[in-house]
Amino acid sequence: MFYEPNKRPLSIDPFKSIVFPRPIGWISSVDKKGNVNLAPYSYFNAIADDPPQIMFASAAPEQKSKFKDTLTNILETKEFVVNFATSISRTQMNLSSLGVSREQDEFILTDIKKRKSKLVKPPSVAVSPVNLECKLLKTLKLKSNSKRYTTMIIGEVIGIYIKDKFIKKGRIDSVAMRYVARMGYSEYTTVSSKFKMKRPD
Repeated sequence: MFYEPNKRPLSIDPFKSIVFPRPIGWISSVDKKGNVNLAPYSYFNAIADDPPQIMFASAAPEQKSKFKDTLTNILETKEFVVNFATSISRTQMNLSSLGVSREQDEFILTDIKKRKSKLVKPPSVAVSPVNLECKLLKTLKLKSNSKRYTTMIIGEVIGIYIKDKFIKKGRIDSVAMRYVARMGYSEYTTVSSKFKMKRPD
């Protein structure tokens, strides 16, 4: 089957289920007043390592607001934390995607414990195996064929917290972390196996 994206051949757009698994950035942020926000983003990934940088994309219906609370907060304070959902916290991660008021603290809504971050104001998710403390580098408005207003956020990772139990012989035990990733539709997966390959010289 071949199709052009503006001519969907299936009842549900398959694009979101073609590129998978997509890691989920569980982003915590605060506004100038100190209101805390926590929300998951599956258009997320690491994009560079010197210095380490990450990106995620935030989309909001233009008739409601050009920016979701996460992006609004980041534009105000220039800081955020990337957390990671696991098989243990997947239900809370999903619940944190609810469209609630800006003053609603999703940590409280989802009963997720906070941990004070080292270098930035937004709190970290305590249960997350890793927390990436970030400062905003730039934003980029993406092309849209609808009324959705989509913005790419690029951040520099200035602090990294890793739970000690996931460090084995100087390496991260990635399988033990049991990260949750998006498969598309309403489907998710967890990282449960890995294999090694050496790059050719």
